[in-house]
Amino acid sequence: MARRYRPFIQNVSGDFGSLTTSVFLNSVGMPAPEALVRVYDPTSSLLIEETRTDASGQVPPITLPAPPLDYSMNPDEGRPFNLFNVSVFLPGFIEANVYNVQVYPDSTAIQQVILNPTYESVDIPYPVLWGDFPPKTPEAEVKKLPFPSNLVVLPEPVVPEYVVVHNGVPEDRNAANYIVGFKDYIKNVASSEIYTTWPVEALKANILAMISFTLNRVYTEWYRSRGFDFTITNSTAYDQAFNYGRNIYKEISDVVDEIFTTFISRPGLAQPLFTQYSDGRKIVRDGWLSQWGSKSLADSGYNALQILRNYYGSDIELRQAERVEGVPMSFPGTTLTEGSRGESVRVIQNQLNSIANNFPAIPKLIEDGVFGPSTVSSVKKFQEIFKMPITGEVDFATWYRISSIYTAVENLA
Repeated sequence: MARRYRPFIQNVSGDFGSLTTSVFLNSVGMPAPEALVRVYDPTSSLLIEETRTDASGQVPPITLPAPPLDYSMNPDEGRPFNLFNVSVFLPGFIEANVYNVQVYPDSTAIQQVILNPTYESVDIPYPVLWGDFPPKTPEAEVKKLPFPSNLVVLPEPVVPEYVVVHNGVPEDRNAANYIVGFKDYIKNVASSEIYTTWPVEALKANILAMISFTLNRVYTEWYRSRGFDFTITNSTAYDQAFNYGRNIYKEISDVVDEIFTTFISRPGLAQPLFTQYSDGRKIVRDGWLSQWGSKSLADSGYNALQILRNYYGSDIELRQAERVEGVPMSFPGTTLTEGSRGESVRVIQNQLNSIANNFPAIPKLIEDGVFGPSTVSSVKKFQEIFKMPITGEVDFATWYRISSIYTAVENLA
């Protein structure tokens, strides 16, 4: 794949971030042990680190220089991230190259590489706040549903297992379509749109807007009802920034895992709001969330809902989707901890045992429905491998991450 042109900007020091790489074969259900991972400085081609993946396809976090934290907190400072190139080599597969992985200070960049016989190199564009991207075309926040109504597949908002992302403007029939897990899509968009170093409440507010935007496209069958074969585009003129194969960030990933079934709506309205937003500097629109403005409000102590109401109105409310597609069993509603008992515990034990067939670092369990010390240990190892907070408890986020990996493993069986 041809490299995109980048204006020459030297990496700078002042702080440190970290980069971790996860390598899989064909899907996240199959780790790639003993893959050779190299990290380079793109301006000098200097090799910074060389290591191999463990049995779970992981390498330890690599500490890398990053710009001062202030750069990502103020739109008038220098480039807030440093760039690095990552290559992955495993005998029998095409060498994978990821160019311009972005590392921020005080944060963890996660680069996932899925090796397959047709792997194409990835060149990561700048995030929207730093790069030059077309502004969104205004649309109504509530959509008229297509006629006849049976074109709407979902009677109420449901979190889909996958979205199909069109790699271009809607009318470009030659652009590729990517099938992407819903949570993976939102993590990619957030990592492409905003800075992971921002306050958590600013991250939450922006991510809730991105989720609602996406679920509105899903619920209204916006593109499919117009004869297209995709859910959403990666054109910022129409939708949200998305770059297949780009790195994400642990801070953003944790927030998405926590709130991915939550969307914004209004009283008496069934559909998620079409929550448009802008950077708040080059483009400012009434009724749209300002990305830089949300950061300022979070700095002032606003929580995510207060930030959203500041832009979308005081009557908006946060709702939960009733169902998540593609999971064997929905979250039971209560966090499972040491001492918990019952069918939900047995389900988690069974799923962890299936995952352990491909990820042998996860200890196997007796499926007795009792959340004892051995189950705590298995959950902790799962959380460690998949870059989650290591609590040993199965909360909402861990439940659905286990379900997602279990489904990927079973699909390979």
